[in-house]
Amino acid sequence: MQDTEKIKLLADSILKVKAEIAKVIIGQNDIIEQLLVSLFARGHVLLIGVPGLAKTLLIRTLSKALDLKFSRIQFTPDLMPGDISGTEIIEDDISSGQKKFRFVKGPIFANIVLADEINRTPPKTQAALLEAMEEHAVTAAGTTYNLEKPFFVLATQNPIEQEGTYPLPEAQHDRFMFNIWLDYPSHNEEIDIVKSTTALNKPIVNKVLNGEEIVDFQDLIRKVPVSDNVIDFAVKLVRATRPETTNQQFIKDFISYGAGPRASQYLILGAKSRAAIKGKFTPDIDDVKASVLPVLRHRIVTNFNAEADNISANDIIKRLVESI
Repeated sequence: MQDTEKIKLLADSILKVKAEIAKVIIGQNDIIEQLLVSLFARGHVLLIGVPGLAKTLLIRTLSKALDLKFSRIQFTPDLMPGDISGTEIIEDDISSGQKKFRFVKGPIFANIVLADEINRTPPKTQAALLEAMEEHAVTAAGTTYNLEKPFFVLATQNPIEQEGTYPLPEAQHDRFMFNIWLDYPSHNEEIDIVKSTTALNKPIVNKVLNGEEIVDFQDLIRKVPVSDNVIDFAVKLVRATRPETTNQQFIKDFISYGAGPRASQYLILGAKSRAAIKGKFTPDIDDVKASVLPVLRHRIVTNFNAEADNISANDIIKRLVESI
């Protein structure tokens, strides 16, 4: 099958996936699209939202529609790295009569891993998850175990409660392709949610794609061509977030540190993925703009002036896009 035909097949499959998710999840269309964009770009997502917005249900439903193995880890202050990656246990070898070590795989060995409230666990445990995200492998007692592809991590944070939490450092934020904020549903959506969740019938989510097909589409997206002017726009945008390289005075006034080169990479990968799942053969500047907020909002560090003037990272990014 030619690449152009594969892109059409991907776009058709995505429509079916969205239809299956819509059986369970009401609204959140932009969130679902951003999750799919990140998945097919081989990125990971940090989900920010108050409790009760169906974050876990959304991810579980996505895994069902894509026929992927789903694992949920509830992050707590007493969680240890071995509780994520796995641990070695001693057992008797019946044939030799001796004892030997056997590695028992942890919940990280799944296709979609939901790290619930990642900021509730100490940095040592956070690092175990972030290492697996980066290397796509786990090392125990000198042996490396590769994680099954596709591998997609979604970490959630509660923006309200900050007592007893261990906020992710900026360097670890950078490991996530997207930072997605979930908002409350509209009035009509909330009515539909109440009706559907308080009834007896539970919708059945059908499988649309499998892991092998997803990996194939992920490879396809890497081959999507991008014009030089689109890449130039993405790089200009990211460089404009850095106070030392920008000519925008409001950036110098309100930002301490701008985004690094990984932001430029993720803007282009996000644009490629978004274009492909919509059936386009090459991304344009609008595809880059669609990924700007989730890619940049956790990669720029605002200063005291921004805090004093009640100016958020979102405000700065939106103003920057308009100026570019």
